[in-house]
Amino acid sequence: MNGETMKLVILETSDVHGSIYPINYADNSPKDVGMGKIATLIRKERAGNPYTLLIDNGDMTQGTPLLYYYARFDHTRPNPMAVVANSLGYDCAVFGNHEFNFGRDVLDRVVTSSDFPWLAANIVDESTGEPFFGKPYIIKDFDQGLRAAVLGLTTKYVPNWEKAENIKGMHFEDPVDTANKWVPFLRNEKKADVVIVSYHGGFGRDLETGDAIEELKGENQAYRICQDVPGIDVLLTGHQHRLIAGETINGIAVIQPGCNGTHLGKVTLELEKSQGNWRIINRRTELLPVNDVETDVALLRTVDGYEKDAQTWLDQPLGKIEGDMLVHDPMKVRTQDHPLIEFINRLQMKASGADISSTALFNNESPGMPANVTMRDIVANYIYPNTLRVLRISGRDMLDALERSASYFRTYAGDSIEVSDAFTNPKPQHYNYDMWEGIDYIIDISRSAGHRITKLDYHGAPVKMDGLYDVVMNNYRAVGGGDYFMFCNKTVIKDIPIDVTELIANEVLEKNVIKATVDHNWKIVY
Repeated sequence: MNGETMKLVILETSDVHGSIYPINYADNSPKDVGMGKIATLIRKERAGNPYTLLIDNGDMTQGTPLLYYYARFDHTRPNPMAVVANSLGYDCAVFGNHEFNFGRDVLDRVVTSSDFPWLAANIVDESTGEPFFGKPYIIKDFDQGLRAAVLGLTTKYVPNWEKAENIKGMHFEDPVDTANKWVPFLRNEKKADVVIVSYHGGFGRDLETGDAIEELKGENQAYRICQDVPGIDVLLTGHQHRLIAGETINGIAVIQPGCNGTHLGKVTLELEKSQGNWRIINRRTELLPVNDVETDVALLRTVDGYEKDAQTWLDQPLGKIEGDMLVHDPMKVRTQDHPLIEFINRLQMKASGADISSTALFNNESPGMPANVTMRDIVANYIYPNTLRVLRISGRDMLDALERSASYFRTYAGDSIEVSDAFTNPKPQHYNYDMWEGIDYIIDISRSAGHRITKLDYHGAPVKMDGLYDVVMNNYRAVGGGDYFMFCNKTVIKDIPIDVTELIANEVLEKNVIKATVDHNWKIVY
């Protein structure tokens, strides 16, 4: 029959990062985030649209103290994010880079406790070339004969960040090549009327002009997928934490719903049946915010036991801070030596035996350490499940790394100190500005990027460019994460397989009183 019409709605979450409850874990204050609020939007959309697909685009299972507590201490129950997603009836999920952070045991429990498939077309077994997790795509058949396919892809850059043991046996193929393999198969062999690609990656190019907005290193290939892979109708994206809707690229509807469950992505396809085939006659993308949305209390009830245990753990008293280790202004932390950064660097040096260390203030929400320290305070400041590595680098590598950090600032023009666009667009990257201990250095932000380090001394003498130095840093940075390519493939002198949060907690417990000190080993001038 010709002239039939129908509407298919695709709902996307991405980069939820373990956010379930609408709270800020630093102090349990209300916050417009999380799956509790997203659930209300999902149920409303389903009530008004009988034909829907619900897809998670990755980075679901890491990022809040609740998920950290579960991964480290709860070895019996199903993953709470899987519990939530099962309750909401997800059709599928895609692996994000952070799904691998807690290791294979935790990852395998996520997959086995999910009532839906996890898709990974371009993550293949390095020995057989077959999809490592077995499921590259799903097909969903709707009434009236409509057939929709969802292909799952993950940024190929995961091995540049992740510990080797967490991705052992996996090979991350190029998403563009993989899409070019599978999309024609879904169209021609599986007879899909609608092809949706869910890619945990973002846009390395401007959506309007196609101009590069970051180094073309293969981390974010969504623009290339749109240009180089024919046959795609919808591209769901993520990873960059951007809010993207109302856009099409090369006729493909694209969308990205931010992070932490602040928005639900919605793609509406209007279809018409002509000569026995469904074709899309209109496509619309929009973002549904959770602001002022009621929380689905029934959903939260399914994981209240997890939350209660995590909250008890977070409030365990550990020790005290003597002096001021609070973050009053994140910009000041990054422009002058601060007790919080010095404490973490000194702790890294103690744990590793190295006498040079680097770390970062990960985001602008870090509160610093109050007078009475609990686990809540620690995870509010150190938000990633990082471990430590000691690398042997050259003096030239050290200088290059400091110049990379110094490019965080715009060239000073006589007004205020500002962050460069490269560290805020397309997403905030405050975690990629490092501060060092064990060396003395000066950053002159009146000079152009790449030429800002005007002093670099070690033990009172200039660092030798051809000299070798052992530096402790987190595992993300040690593999070159954050465009610190000078660290790639360097000799690993020592690997410390203990979470930094655990190191911090143990130090506070052991000493009971931590003094807030700085030695002013670095400064910014202009």
